[in-house]
Amino acid sequence: MKWLDPMTLGPDGHRKRLRERFERGGLEGFHDHEVLELLLTFAIPRRDVKPEARRLLDEFKSLSAVLDAPLAGLCRVKGIGPQAAALISLTSKLLDRYQKDRWKRVNCLQSTRDAVGYLQSLLASERNEVFYVLALNSQNGLIAAEEIQRGTVNRTAVFPRLVVEAVLKHRATAVIFAHNHPGGDPRPSEADRQLTRKLCGILKDLDIAVHDHIIIAGLDYYSFAENGEMR
Repeated sequence: MKWLDPMTLGPDGHRKRLRERFERGGLEGFHDHEVLELLLTFAIPRRDVKPEARRLLDEFKSLSAVLDAPLAGLCRVKGIGPQAAALISLTSKLLDRYQKDRWKRVNCLQSTRDAVGYLQSLLASERNEVFYVLALNSQNGLIAAEEIQRGTVNRTAVFPRLVVEAVLKHRATAVIFAHNHPGGDPRPSEADRQLTRKLCGILKDLDIAVHDHIIIAGLDYYSFAENGEMR
């Protein structure tokens, strides 16, 4: 007869198995409710937290929405007290801080991937559209990342004069334009394309190269250069 370890049975056993899975392979293979369960085990002791994880997803509809939810909204979910709500809220803010710290010492952008990684640290968590100019020197060293305009959840008006002022102020020899799409679809609109063509024409007359226009949408992105739209 095979004897069962009592530690693998009941709520404590389930919690233990979740942590062991994470230790072996990170979050690979975890469902969204299991990610929340694992997180809640650090705030709610000695009981099954699957019902709370399910209720959070039912209330906010997605894992990202749960992590972005306000403290008051989290506390309205049955079983989620102030401590659990604070831990959930801390998670997304900690990730934002991690990304900013990871990229704050960047000094050279030699590829689209370098630029995307840096821009995601600036834009991935923004809730409104923001337009940036990355000012570069002749070796593609990053001189400055300047926010030009901040708009609404789905639109921002960009004035070419402000772009030119920023570029000249930093004495850039090349630039990368960037903005975000908070709705999650990185594909450019016709207005995005028209703005890019207009800015490229203006900066070409000033002998300033435009390497790319990158649109960030969470972890996804669209590069004008990669899609042959900078020619």
